[in-house]
Order: sequence, then structure tokens, then C-alpha cells
Amino acid sequence: MTPSRDAPEVILASTSRYRRELVARLGLAVRCLAPDLDEEAEKKLVSHLTLDAQARHLAVAKARSLGRAHPDAVILGSDQIGDLDGVALGKPHTVERACAQLRAMAGRTHRLHTAVAVHHAATDRTEAVVDTHELTMRALSDAAIADYVARDAPLDCAGSYRVEALGIALFERVRGDDFTAVVGMPLTRVVELLARFGVGVLA
Repeated sequence: MTPSRDAPEVILASTSRYRRELVARLGLAVRCLAPDLDEEAEKKLVSHLTLDAQARHLAVAKARSLGRAHPDAVILGSDQIGDLDGVALGKPHTVERACAQLRAMAGRTHRLHTAVAVHHAATDRTEAVVDTHELTMRALSDAAIADYVARDAPLDCAGSYRVEALGIALFERVRGDDFTAVVGMPLTRVVELLARFGVGVLA
């Protein structure tokens, strides 16, 4: 889609290739920039909140962090937190942590909270939503877990799996409204939010 001259610039406050690839599906000209945010410090500030509220706060903080430098742009922020009975499932970063997370989830149901926020600094307007999916994982042996981690290398994924790749084989059931949320951003919600800020995906 060719944006109109009056349409604001859209910025994705993320360097995640998963989110970049998802937003690219919408056919919009989107600039990807790293959020100007100390994410670990921000997480500590909101550690008292429920995990879905933490995801929402972080998505908003990422979007707003670029507002001063880009006041006329419509800025997208997103965050994702896995939730196993109230315990956060973040990015494992190491093989050992990935295997440990998958062992803890095997045979159980966890939730995945994916938040998306849109911010427009010139009008100081921000809107955000949280999409929550329930995922039931198969009972898995240690050998199956090790095999999966070696083949899919999900070290930069919340929950230690890539459902868009081999990770889908880990699950018995996925319940939710928009599967793209599990991958990284709920595109149905993104389209809805962008429209509220004057950015249309379709003519």
C-alpha cells in the first residue's frame, strides 16, 4: 500500500526480526528503531504488577521512549511475557535455561501475554491492548527437549519456543484470537490501533 501524503510516519520501537517480519505483512513503510529505554530497569519498576500488566507497561514505555525524538510519528511498541502460574517466562538466552523452561512447562498449560501500544507524542495520545493466549504443551522427555532446543535455537524467544517453526510440535493446543500474537505481535490489534491514529492498511 502506498501511504497518502497526509499519513504519519510509522515507527516500530523494536529491533526484533520477528516483529519486523510481522509488521511487514501489512505492506506499510515502517521504520524500525531500538527503543530508548533501559528495559531491565523498567521491569524492576513494575515487578509488583501482574504479568499481563507488566507486558502492557513495557509496550507503552517502549513506544513512548521514542516520542520526544519523533513527535509526529505513530510509534508502535510491543512486549511479550510468558506466564506459568504467575511465574514469568522470559527469553532464556542460554541452552540450559531454555531446557529448564521447557521442562517446567511440559505437560502443562501456560499463558502468553503479548501487548502492543501505539503512541503519538504530538498529541500525547497512547493506546494499548494485551492479547493473551493459552498454550498446552505436550509431555516431553529430556531428550525431546534437548533435540528441540538444538534444532530450533529459541534462545531469544519468550518461553523458549518458536511456534512459527518446529516449536509448534511441542504443543497439544493453542487457544486465542490471533496466532500472530504468539509469534510476536497481534496483527489484528495492530491494524485496529493504527486505524485509530489515522494509519490505514487497506484503501
